[in-house]
Amino acid sequence: MSAGLQKLTQSELDEIIQKHLKFISGIRGGARAVIKFKDISGLDFRKGDLSQADFTGSIMLNANMSYGNFKGVSFFACDLRGANLEHACFARADLRGATVMGANLTGADFQKADLREGIILERNGTDNAGLADSYYGESKKAKTIFAGARLAETNLSGARAKDADFSDADLTGVIIKDADFSNANFEGANLSGADFSGSSLRNAKMKSSIISGTVLVETETGGANMKEALDEDHMGERLEDTGRNLPTLLEEHTAWIATAGRKGSRLDLSGFDLRTVLDLKKYPLTAIKAIGANLLNQNLDGAEMQSCTLDRSDFRDCSLRNIDFRGSSLKHAMMTRANLSGAKFSPLHFANPDGSKRLQRVNLAGANLRYAILTGADLSDAILTGIDLSYAVLHDCDLRRADLSGAILNNTDFHGALLNDVISDKKIG
Repeated sequence: MSAGLQKLTQSELDEIIQKHLKFISGIRGGARAVIKFKDISGLDFRKGDLSQADFTGSIMLNANMSYGNFKGVSFFACDLRGANLEHACFARADLRGATVMGANLTGADFQKADLREGIILERNGTDNAGLADSYYGESKKAKTIFAGARLAETNLSGARAKDADFSDADLTGVIIKDADFSNANFEGANLSGADFSGSSLRNAKMKSSIISGTVLVETETGGANMKEALDEDHMGERLEDTGRNLPTLLEEHTAWIATAGRKGSRLDLSGFDLRTVLDLKKYPLTAIKAIGANLLNQNLDGAEMQSCTLDRSDFRDCSLRNIDFRGSSLKHAMMTRANLSGAKFSPLHFANPDGSKRLQRVNLAGANLRYAILTGADLSDAILTGIDLSYAVLHDCDLRRADLSGAILNNTDFHGALLNDVISDKKIG
């Protein structure tokens, strides 16, 4: 639907915003912002007040709409993929049929917004006067898509979101009171601490969604596969419940490293729930074992985690910027929506007794990195066989000599990545 849409410049958008501000303020010379079927991708909305504007059918890829006021705005059938919508107000907005895949909506307000299916009509190309005049032909239904979006702490109370797609989205701590989410898709979504009081989840798809701490008071769940969701019982055992003290365990681990295993013991956190461990990144974590550990939502920016065994661990929604994973094993790890900007996944180099050198490569075979951000990450020589990088952002990554055999690369963004000698059964870039 984007073919032939007029592309607006930043200066043109700025002028429209200024006239709209005069319009809503009742100042002479104002005009309501009506930007139907335009391409406004990548533009900055300057935290402006565009309440009651109309963006029907427009393309708004990667636009900066953070902190803006879009109350009552029509985003009918708009493409908002990758847009920054942090802390913006979308109360009573019409988002029927909109695509908000991978967008950042942290702290946004969607009270009483309409997120239902929309009827999308074909444009006949004669003009762009408006939906009724410009779009004809066979109608289609399009779901509102928030797949992979970050909606942490947003307000969706009263929203009409029947059939909407929230698969792999982060809805940590969202408020969704008295809303209609019947038939919605929450597969793989993080619903930790979300409040669905008085809402409908009838026939919702909940497989692999995280409902730890989720409030379901007077929530209608008939037909929803709630038993396939992951509640508190699936989060693992907490260290504090075992009487074990992390600083003491780490002291023994440090001695184990310093003496090449002759003293102390290797730290084994396999299967533990580490979500609530404060300042975990400040501890020496080199060479720890944490198979199947739960680190959901942890901040491990800059952590030293070289040569670790972290297979099947859960890093969903973690902040892992500039983390050092060199030489580590992360087979089948869950890293959906994780921020891995600047992360180090390159090999460790060791000298053999005969003087030759060997590489201890990072192993991410079968890992799930859907919607992850890997801008500037070093994945050179990494084992990435069977990895799922769907919708992941790998801008300026170093992927030289990496093995991507069998990788899932649906809509993966390799812009600026180094791809020399990559092993892959698919065309990349």
